[in-house]
Amino acid sequence: MTTATLEKTPAPEGEARQTPPLDLEPSSKFASWLAGLETSLCLTTYQSGKIFMVGTADGERLSVFERTLNRCMGLAVADRSVYVSTLWQLWRLENVMPAGQSKDGYDGIYVPQTGSVTGDLDIHDMAVDDDGRLIFVNTLFSCLATTSETHSFRPLWKPDFISSLAPEDRCHLNGLAMRDGKAAYVTVVSKTDTAGGWREHRRRGGCVIDVKTNEIVAHGLSMPHSPRWYDDRLWLHNSGSGEFGYIDFETGRFEPLVCCPGYLRGLTFCGGYAVMGLSKPRGSKAFEGLVLEDTLKKAGVSAQCGLLVVDLNTGETVHSLKIDGVVEELYDVAALPGVSRPMAVGLQSDDIRRVISIEE
Repeated sequence: MTTATLEKTPAPEGEARQTPPLDLEPSSKFASWLAGLETSLCLTTYQSGKIFMVGTADGERLSVFERTLNRCMGLAVADRSVYVSTLWQLWRLENVMPAGQSKDGYDGIYVPQTGSVTGDLDIHDMAVDDDGRLIFVNTLFSCLATTSETHSFRPLWKPDFISSLAPEDRCHLNGLAMRDGKAAYVTVVSKTDTAGGWREHRRRGGCVIDVKTNEIVAHGLSMPHSPRWYDDRLWLHNSGSGEFGYIDFETGRFEPLVCCPGYLRGLTFCGGYAVMGLSKPRGSKAFEGLVLEDTLKKAGVSAQCGLLVVDLNTGETVHSLKIDGVVEELYDVAALPGVSRPMAVGLQSDDIRRVISIEE
């Protein structure tokens, strides 16, 4: 039996260092599970402004590489590219390491190649469609959008109950699910058309909307997040109740698979497993009065932060990565298939001057 030991890469000189210290505790076989799949994970931490790349070294030890990005949230992976949203920018990082090669043990070296200035749109989920176009959830303006060469964004779609585009976060549109390379479903916290109106309907006002038809396919949810189409099902988090499950389209009901000890955000799939982000509810009114709060109190447990790996066939949590310290909230998680040990080049270190690649 091999044991997983944590190898954490510190931030290079010139980049912000976290206080209090960061502690990552993987379950005993988390690293070997990742190594067996020949994949790694990327996750964003929202409030603490960290992007982590989690992989394995030597097939046994967990390798965690971090960079600091101001309020990084949404992630999208397409081929060798990783897209990440920050406070007022969108970045595309490209893996410049040729397949089958490595440098200093890293077989994925992600370099910032393009950045788009969007302003603070409170960008949540992101995805790349079958035309190679980046689509992002513009939460502030309650719409789906893409980048523009001349403006902050170009709107693509909005719910039909939103009367006009305005920087008012009217329904807290947050989640995006793609199907067959197209934007297919979104999640909103409520069907409201007033500035911040969703805040009054956090407990059971959540909806899933079909982008093509504008039909509401599920309602009565509590702060739903991270819808994803996988294996012919629409999976998502019913975050306000701490539940992960799927939508039964015949009944329009949310069918929970597992209840988790924390606020769920971020979802990706590796094989027959769901990898989901778990957060500690922040101390604000947006998280008060939710079913999750009551559930944790009755169980006598505290909310946790980290990653959970759930078997989709049984609903059993088979692996985990517990995170303590400066990081208390995750937003998104994405898989990097075919990359075992990734790292990212920072914008403030000398590496950005010296990592040069030639397109063939």
